[in-house]
Amino acid sequence: MEILVPIAFFAMIAAIVIVPRYFRSLERQRMAETLRSAIEKGQPLPTDVVDAMSSNVRAPGLPPSPQRDLRTGIIWIGVAAGLVALGLIVGFEEPDASYWFIGLSAFPGFIGAAFVILGLINKPKS
Repeated sequence: MEILVPIAFFAMIAAIVIVPRYFRSLERQRMAETLRSAIEKGQPLPTDVVDAMSSNVRAPGLPPSPQRDLRTGIIWIGVAAGLVALGLIVGFEEPDASYWFIGLSAFPGFIGAAFVILGLINKPKS
């Protein structure tokens, strides 16, 4: 029974990452099939459908924008703060366990700080 907790924890993390990507992939496949059908029938392509297909697509080799870096950094810092809070809460029952969570939170915290610094240093290209 004790093994179910870590398995459930890692399954939850995998589900949080995999499930949205899977549904996004299904949505893109359906949109591509709709476009293919419209092209085969000779119908004109609506511009909003073409715009929806090209959204969230970044050209390879282009660096992310400073705003995107700031958002990513803030999210990583939020994850670090969540781990610190979890460590403090767990620390009420087991004081030594809080050190592990606080130490583990350093990784996303420093990643977030690096993204925030990159977002502040890089200027948007006009």
